[in-house]
Amino acid sequence: MTPQSEDFSAWYNELVVKAQLVDRGPVRGTMVIRPYGYRIWELLQADLDRRIKDAGHDNAVFPLFIPESYLKREAEHVEGFSPELAVVTIAGGKELEEPLVVRPTSETVIGEYMAKWIDSHRDLPLLLNQWANVVRWEMRPRMFLRTTEFLWQEGHTAHADEEDAMRETMWALDAYAAVARDLAA
Repeated sequence: MTPQSEDFSAWYNELVVKAQLVDRGPVRGTMVIRPYGYRIWELLQADLDRRIKDAGHDNAVFPLFIPESYLKREAEHVEGFSPELAVVTIAGGKELEEPLVVRPTSETVIGEYMAKWIDSHRDLPLLLNQWANVVRWEMRPRMFLRTTEFLWQEGHTAHADEEDAMRETMWALDAYAAVARDLAA
């Protein structure tokens, strides 16, 4: 194996393959998560999912394909993700009227639906969680850390006031830290 001190990235990628956690996928930057590697994910995901549900969040699933116009409405999303986007322009043998972006993150589509679902302060807080995969055309892949397609968790919430939003933010940071420190480490 490549020595860690010589090339950390190469060493890491070789290590997770040798440990039979993953295998390189058929497309550059993709991975096949092998059973032992996926079991680790399941344990981490189950613990975090329990914490999320115990805190009153509901799981939901949003589309993998997002109209390009959703991202363009929020220029910072296009600017930040533009080089990493995978875009579908043909489907069913026909050119699409509007290109579809393969989910790099779900803020734009989730925000669209949260706005539909919230009619008044009585609908708050709205606490959503999504377990999904996302696609970002990664230029320097590292298995589990930076791959073209990866497993993903994202929480989206709406609150009546800033105090409640900050309380939620701090809860989420503590939950992530606890999983990383107490379970993963």
